[in-house]
Amino acid sequence: MPSRRDFLGTVGVGSMGFAAMGRSARAQQAPGAEILGAEGVRTTAKSDKVWRPISDRKIRVGIIGYGVCKFGAAFGFQDHPNVTVAAVSDLFPDRCAELAQVCRCEKTYPSLEELVKDDSIEAVFIATDAPSHAKHAVTALKHGKHVASAVPAVFGSIDEAHELYDAVKSSGLTYMMFETSAFHDELHAMREAYKAGAFGKLVYSEGEYYHHSVEQIPSYRDWRVGLPPMWYPTHATAYYVSVTGLPYVDVTCMAMPSIIDKFQPGSNRYDNPFGTEVALFRTAEGGMSRMAVSWDTHVPGSETGRVYGQRGYMIGNNYHGDEKNLPDLTRPALPKEVAAGGHGGSHGHLTNEFISAILEKRKPLVDVASALNMTVPGVIAHQSALKDGETMKVPQFA
Repeated sequence: MPSRRDFLGTVGVGSMGFAAMGRSARAQQAPGAEILGAEGVRTTAKSDKVWRPISDRKIRVGIIGYGVCKFGAAFGFQDHPNVTVAAVSDLFPDRCAELAQVCRCEKTYPSLEELVKDDSIEAVFIATDAPSHAKHAVTALKHGKHVASAVPAVFGSIDEAHELYDAVKSSGLTYMMFETSAFHDELHAMREAYKAGAFGKLVYSEGEYYHHSVEQIPSYRDWRVGLPPMWYPTHATAYYVSVTGLPYVDVTCMAMPSIIDKFQPGSNRYDNPFGTEVALFRTAEGGMSRMAVSWDTHVPGSETGRVYGQRGYMIGNNYHGDEKNLPDLTRPALPKEVAAGGHGGSHGHLTNEFISAILEKRKPLVDVASALNMTVPGVIAHQSALKDGETMKVPQFA
């Protein structure tokens, strides 16, 4: 597997052919269900609300990473009316060239380290391998860039979490983790209902991320092979943290050995035997939250959850409870040029939220505290599973 050093030669993409590219290259944005599972490619209709621009300014964005899931181009930055994709980067020259074509961008860099030196770039979207997300985000922040990052925010490391948190806070820049569950139809409705007091405190919540992976998904340096399930928890944990904005306090996690060959002690870099981990968290409200992540469950993919409160509950988009004057629970409008995209139609909403937060100089929906409060509990949960369910404290980020 090539290293980052192997790609420090310049990769150029000429302007010829960009005008004629048309829609054909855009179709390359959507990887198949065989890679992401049914939930990853699932989309929903756009809201019929009318999007109104808050500014005519275009933010110059750099996009980094175009691996097997092609996420660099999947979130619609290249279509947003307040964005100019100023440059792209991938370590592999062929991927870098394809990313530039799909994003209708002429400028490329051979690495993130080179791209972030470009002072004309204001913000970056990091769609690199998961083990590098935190390191890459910190590097970009230190070069004065606003950062959007694919999940998870950190990869199995509490030290990385504190480093990322400190880097964001000291920079004063915008950081947002692109957690797709946060803009699922039903989770958005849950969040709006919660803010309106329609649940009271949540007594119990649950979330699941099931991704059947007997055949391991190809990835940069095979980082997915043997991956502890709870190191990739945010599609599930969003069903408490992104609903309430609150953290977890402690956790006990039970796990089941995997049926997959590469999930055996000594067979993967993580020395991880588990294909399924189910955690019971105590929440900041004093309630309970069950979150499950599994690579063994024989379903094509599931990213969903439910919430139960003292005044009401929601399963899907349906509220049942005492509140009679609910606010509008539907997702906000999107620019007409921006598709809702995959993962339940969340992609376009995440991009629009990130760009809007920069323009309005406000905290984005999944800011660094929320990102770490979704990610770090999974790291602790895996430690608990390795200790046969020992109850462990969860760090909280304010």
